[in-house]
Amino acid sequence: MDYIMKTVGLRKAYKGNVVVDDVNIHIPKGAIYGFVGPNGAGKSTVMKMILNLIHPDAGEVQLFGRKVTDHSYEIFKRVGSIIENPYFYDKMTARQNLELHCEYMGFHNKERIDEVLHLVDLQNVEGKQVRHYSLGMKQRLAIARAILVRPEFLILDEPINALDPDGIREMRTLFQRLNQEDGTTIFISSHILSEVDLLADTIGIIRHGKLLAELPIEEIHKHQTDYISLQVDDVTRAATLLEGMRIKNFSVLDKEFIRIYDSDVTGKVLSKALIENGVGLESIGRKQDTLEDFFFRFTEEGK
Repeated sequence: MDYIMKTVGLRKAYKGNVVVDDVNIHIPKGAIYGFVGPNGAGKSTVMKMILNLIHPDAGEVQLFGRKVTDHSYEIFKRVGSIIENPYFYDKMTARQNLELHCEYMGFHNKERIDEVLHLVDLQNVEGKQVRHYSLGMKQRLAIARAILVRPEFLILDEPINALDPDGIREMRTLFQRLNQEDGTTIFISSHILSEVDLLADTIGIIRHGKLLAELPIEEIHKHQTDYISLQVDDVTRAATLLEGMRIKNFSVLDKEFIRIYDSDVTGKVLSKALIENGVGLESIGRKQDTLEDFFFRFTEEGK
């Protein structure tokens, strides 16, 4: 397979604390790879090592089939990125910041600046100094800078931070367009797992610095099961009633919610039984596991 990026045995420790441990990532050309894990799992550290911002203690990064070194200047001209909090020259305008980035990258198509400002909906405020931008506007500008030179590989660390729901939807559409129309390979991390589910075709799950799995999104969807969600006023009485009805495949989530995975039981039968036995039924509905459900189940099993 043609991989745009691979990591081989990446390891990084700080003061004896291992934060990335033998991580092997494989990103095929043209993929959207979702990188998910709890805060502190090592996601940003891995991304910084890929960009050669920090050096691994062991292992290596391969970009476009070549090992990344301190002399990989030309390779990184083909890469766009956002890592953690984006920084700009605050007393300069958005256009001036992007012009400076063009000079730094040796990219001379200045007409592209107008295009990316329009793509991230900053075309009407491009003359305002960045210090007057909201956090959401700065995030949009960071995305504009990341895609400015038409990168073949885009590394996005929490790119939708500080965006409102409309902004999140707009950026999701933009990333899909870059991938589908321009062939851009995207490596994206986000704590909003529902967004990763909508975007990614491959998921990498990291926990405590270890990559637990790399799975196609279709494989994850196969493990996402239907269930009936019950919200009741007394989960203990409800659980006892379910056992009396010979329903065994259910889980009590908390003081209000129960999930029932038995496929042959109907909501009508359940609601009637609960009401007749004096259990207050607040809500009932048939749902499906999300990527978030799969993620937490997978990471809990990996403890």
